[in-house]
Amino acid sequence: MTVAEVIKPLVGSTLGSHDTIHVTCWDGSEFGPPDAPAQVVFKRRKALRRLMWAPNELGFARAYVAGDIEVEGDLLETLQALDKFAGSEEGPSIVVDGDVKRQIVRAAVRLGVVGPPPKPPAEESRLHGGLHSKKRDAEAIAHHYDVGNEFYSIVLGSSMVYSCGYWPEGPSVDYDLADAQIGKCDLVARKLGLEEGMRVLDVGCGWGTFVINAAKKYGVQAVGVTLSHEQAAFARERVRQEGLQDKVEIRVQDYRDVEDGPYDAIASIGMAEHVGLAMLPTYTKDLYALLRPGGRLLNHAIARRPGPRTETASKTSFIERYVFPDGELEPIGVMVAAIQEAGFEVRDVESLREHYALTLREWVKNLEGDWDRAVKLTSAGRARVWRLYMAGSALAFEDNRIGINQVLAVKPLARGRSGMPRSRHFMLADRVGSGLAPGASTRGDAGPDEEPVAGIATS
Repeated sequence: MTVAEVIKPLVGSTLGSHDTIHVTCWDGSEFGPPDAPAQVVFKRRKALRRLMWAPNELGFARAYVAGDIEVEGDLLETLQALDKFAGSEEGPSIVVDGDVKRQIVRAAVRLGVVGPPPKPPAEESRLHGGLHSKKRDAEAIAHHYDVGNEFYSIVLGSSMVYSCGYWPEGPSVDYDLADAQIGKCDLVARKLGLEEGMRVLDVGCGWGTFVINAAKKYGVQAVGVTLSHEQAAFARERVRQEGLQDKVEIRVQDYRDVEDGPYDAIASIGMAEHVGLAMLPTYTKDLYALLRPGGRLLNHAIARRPGPRTETASKTSFIERYVFPDGELEPIGVMVAAIQEAGFEVRDVESLREHYALTLREWVKNLEGDWDRAVKLTSAGRARVWRLYMAGSALAFEDNRIGINQVLAVKPLARGRSGMPRSRHFMLADRVGSGLAPGASTRGDAGPDEEPVAGIATS
């Protein structure tokens, strides 16, 4: 029998209808329509052995990252085709029950590929120490971020911003990825009410784009902290090139070690996902302590759907092992509650879910457009990890399986006063190139010692 004849029932049980998938095997045999949207290639025998020892998402991930299984053509289209067999709540998935496990073992025996478990690809994370200890958190950050600034420049583009852009009208020739990322930086700055002379902290500053933009455009004194040495080196060089050494400081520092408050405003953009549920109270209380009364916090973070966390699934998760080790997504309600319990007043919540889907599609396009150089700068396995993770995440945001939210909060003044503007419209007014110049007050009629008439509406 050909390899295709042996594994055809297995593929049907795990990935869906043969009408949507075309499979090519290592012996040249194949099945499924040649023009099917999903083109999967079992390139090596080892692919089946990986599935035998890890008959779950992790086994498929290891086979894909190692190059034992290849997905040809448009990966987004392939994942969308697989999505039809999973349902909008779960997304593309691999269904592995007892019967499927037995099918995998039988197929491996018939094809003579039974053997010891293959070594996991080098790109799989291997962390040490207690969960969310400072040492382990630093290892987790290094695994994801210290893969080369040149590689990130391919994916992220010239802005070097690793969070969702802001797309009021969507991508166009007049508004590209770099514009969307600066647009997001300005959105955060306006929500924080940045004015000349303010002291601003960026927790998880990445490659420094937000603090540089804030210093140049809004005249603030900015401190950015990151656990990534490669990010910090890149950001410091950008600060030097911009001539902003007297306005921007970049530190390799854990947020728990920042002790030089008070700050007038704090931005946390795409960092809270690394904190972990158990550490959320510490995270929010530390940021509260670092702010002056009346100071604002903007927390920008990915959120999962409500419901209990499945610990078993996380241990075999592709994202956990290859992308964000120890990362934890929480529902937006959990994040809002943690911020409130620290003493903040939450003033505004905005979803940017569709914005992140657009951003991820642009990142996938960037990576695929310069694939050979990306592989040369890192490894074929690392490039595959990023291609799969970004394509899958784009669909997850589009289908509302995960979300992204900006939560704006304020540390109250005496007797609970907020010092916030009365309306979102005034808060979000574009001070650059419009009626308000950089440094103009964004408080509206509600000064720091006045009681606002009403809170800002939420999205």
